[in-house]
Amino acid sequence: MRLILPAALLLALLWLPADAEAHLGLDAPTSRYGPDTLKTGPCGVSGGVRTNNVSYFEPGETIEVLWNEYIDHPGHYRIAFDPDGDDDFVDPATMMELYSNEAVLLDGIPDQGRDNREYSAQITLPNITCDNCTLQVIQVMYDKPPYTTPGNDIYYQCADLVLKAGGAPDGGVDAGGSGSSGSVVSPNDSNGCSASSGRDVSWVAILLILLLARRLARASGLPI
Repeated sequence: MRLILPAALLLALLWLPADAEAHLGLDAPTSRYGPDTLKTGPCGVSGGVRTNNVSYFEPGETIEVLWNEYIDHPGHYRIAFDPDGDDDFVDPATMMELYSNEAVLLDGIPDQGRDNREYSAQITLPNITCDNCTLQVIQVMYDKPPYTTPGNDIYYQCADLVLKAGGAPDGGVDAGGSGSSGSVVSPNDSNGCSASSGRDVSWVAILLILLLARRLARASGLPI
């Protein structure tokens, strides 16, 4: 019984959710799923669908794509565009294959190593209108041989776009900071939840565990 409080404290600490640590996070345009969903092509999760994280741009607009590499891997990056969904995105057949299909806008963007995790690239969007277009950023890694697709050698991020004259519809929120006139609408995740809600619930559970342990200790006549 003397171990009630230490055991309860340990349980409480284990209950805390660890912050998910991504390897590749697309900052602008807004990522479809966020930086923690990136394992499966073409956009991070098997069978993934478009979300409310839609960024609006002018046809033919030149934009700045921004991303972070949270965990360093040697490799390179590729930016691609699909005017209708995400079925035009094709993984490189080999680790060093570049510009392998018409969807690729920019390829072979070199990894900058541990000292610089912030990346940016200017790309010119196609001069078309589209309501269901997608921008893809992938990281091809060199340190997980043998290279296989599908496999564990590529991380995926996508952004849902609309290209139309005049940019965002009424109610659009200025994306800002990207060096372009792009706008983003409804920047919540697909479940409409904030990232902090799970941690708030966990702290409530921790307090309940500690209160229960305190009651048990008092009932047993142990010092608290």
